[in-house]
This record gives sequence, structure tokens and C-alpha cells, in this order.
Amino acid sequence: QVHLVESGGGLVQAGGSLGLSCAASGRTGAMGWFRQDPGKEREFVAGISGSGGSTYYADAVKGRSTISRDNAENTVYLQMNSLKPEDTAIYYCAAKPSGRNGVETSSRQYNYWGQGTQVTVSS
Repeated sequence: QVHLVESGGGLVQAGGSLGLSCAASGRTGAMGWFRQDPGKEREFVAGISGSGGSTYYADAVKGRSTISRDNAENTVYLQMNSLKPEDTAIYYCAAKPSGRNGVETSSRQYNYWGQGTQVTVSS
């Protein structure tokens, strides 16, 4: 069992930037960030392969966000720029087991989840 702990959420003005971190308790495969607003389905934001060599972004954040990982530290990062009020949500880190290295956009493909961190963008 791998435990994930997110950090870095908070309140930011529209147009600002925010960085999220997710520390895993052990080695993982591909990792991703998802977000969810109350009453809405959890949606994919960005993903990164086990090696870090491949990344994938949702259209809503493409060009404004960068996902990266440090496998020596078992940590994945999400840097978000030019934030918009519609980016407001709880952001969740997700991971697949070690060896499952392909990025996928479906939340059902990820076995491990963090507790979530709130990101609020004010207009």
C-alpha cells in the first residue's frame, strides 16, 4: 500500500500561480493529478509516466500547467500558472502501482489517492 500526501493548495487571485506537491510513501508507476468540484465528477488534470518521460494534460490546463516528478524523492509536482476561477476545486494526487508506467486519464486506473488539497482562485 502506498500513501500519498498532497500539499501546496491555497487561495490565489486570478492570473496568479500555485504549485502543488504530492509525496508518496514508496515507489509508484504513473502518477496523475485530478480535481473535483462539489456536485461534479472528478476530472483528469495532468499525468506523468513512471519514468517522467511522458506527460499528458487536459485541454483545460494545457499550456498553463506543468507536471513533473522526482523519483528519488517519490514526489510529483504540478505547477499551475495563469489561474482562472474555474480552476477552483479540490486537487487530488493519484498513483498507479510500481511497474504500471503508462499515463491514463481515467481515475479508475489509479490505485492510490491522496486526501486532496483545496485550490481556490478568486476573480
